Amino acid sequence: MEDTQLMKGILEGCVLSVIARGETYGYEILSELERYGFDEIGEGTLYPILTRLDKGDCILCRRAKSPLGPVRKYYSITDRGRERLDSFIRNYQKVVRSANAVLFPQEGVQPDMPACPADAYHKGGTDLRMKRESEVPE
Repeated sequence: MEDTQLMKGILEGCVLSVIARGETYGYEILSELERYGFDEIGEGTLYPILTRLDKGDCILCRRAKSPLGPVRKYYSITDRGRERLDSFIRNYQKVVRSANAVLFPQEGVQPDMPACPADAYHKGGTDLRMKRESEVPE
């Protein structure tokens, strides 16, 4: 499997997550994704995702003049988008837990322990790392 196939599967959820933080526009979304390590995401990848999310009533799109002059499209999340993001996070957590258990069995990762920061975020916890068997209290 190529990295692009893997990326394609999670990018929509990541875009929704960025938009969920507050109204934003395309270039700002790209910049935020880059800040988190998504280096090779371009407009040709982002805008079809935004169009799909808009058509699916997951985001609202409004046009407004930017402080620098040209009209921009500004995006905000809808209730349906928040539901979709929550569903994405739950599914992502499950896949990551399962994949980690298969890929790193020697690490002693317990399948019921948080597999990623989203687990702790979603449960309101603060421990953002996976626990090894040696770290779990008996």
